[in-house]
Amino acid sequence: MSDFWIVLTGALVASACGILGCFLILRKMAMIGDAISHSVLPGIVIAFLISGSRDSFGMLLGASLIGLVTVFLIQLFHQNGVQSDASIGVVFTAMFSIGVVLVSMFASKVDLDLDCVLYGEIAFVQLDTLTMFGMEVGPKAIWVLGVALLLSVSVIGLFYKQFKLCAFDPALAAAVGIPVALFHYMLMGLVSVTTVASFESVGAILVVGMLIVPAATAYLLTERLSIMILYSVLIGISSAVLGYIAAYHLDASIAGCMVAVAGVIFVVAFLLSPSHGIVWKKLRRQRMMREA
Repeated sequence: MSDFWIVLTGALVASACGILGCFLILRKMAMIGDAISHSVLPGIVIAFLISGSRDSFGMLLGASLIGLVTVFLIQLFHQNGVQSDASIGVVFTAMFSIGVVLVSMFASKVDLDLDCVLYGEIAFVQLDTLTMFGMEVGPKAIWVLGVALLLSVSVIGLFYKQFKLCAFDPALAAAVGIPVALFHYMLMGLVSVTTVASFESVGAILVVGMLIVPAATAYLLTERLSIMILYSVLIGISSAVLGYIAAYHLDASIAGCMVAVAGVIFVVAFLLSPSHGIVWKKLRRQRMMREA
């Protein structure tokens, strides 16, 4: 049964991250997920200091708020002349450093260290169960990730056209009256919630990998956003299943194997994609040279 919960957790993370990752890839903001995953540490510590416990809701709320602050600061610096990559690097390293200082000062004897926040261990996900009405209803991570996925699907589904237009042409979106800034922060809020919801169970390494790699792979395979989202989710789920099988046989990190499998799928798509694959590009070039 533990195998089922591990694979289901990986599939939920892959699905939630795959949907949002498509919009991040199209907006050239792939590394925002990595920035948020590191910079929310101060929020986690502050939430613990206020509440006095590691309650999941408090951690989620505090980290999500700091995630939005991170996005705001990155956007503020970028709009005032700092390059986008430099803005991301400055903000997430500064915020993460503040979090490390807060941990060392106020929570050095509490499990808020790097193993908890960054690396996680999906193999133990079934040990932390949720009890409702006196009955165990499964791992807490499944419920938290399920709510995060449902939130993303609901918001993206309700405002799909607006998110799509903002991703492809923000200037046109603003011209037709769509509040581009609002939808930008809505997307970043969903990224923050999804990232933080996945921390304790799977760690940021798997989250960042699933935010970027499946969506980047799907980008190589189609020109339609709806199909891209579908491919991204399917690739992410496949990576979770195959990664767990590989980890079982290799006796290796489960999260690491899941992301590694996603990377292998990306390389295959990079080589063999009908529209972007370098193998097909080379064959088409050779055929054109022969016809000339």
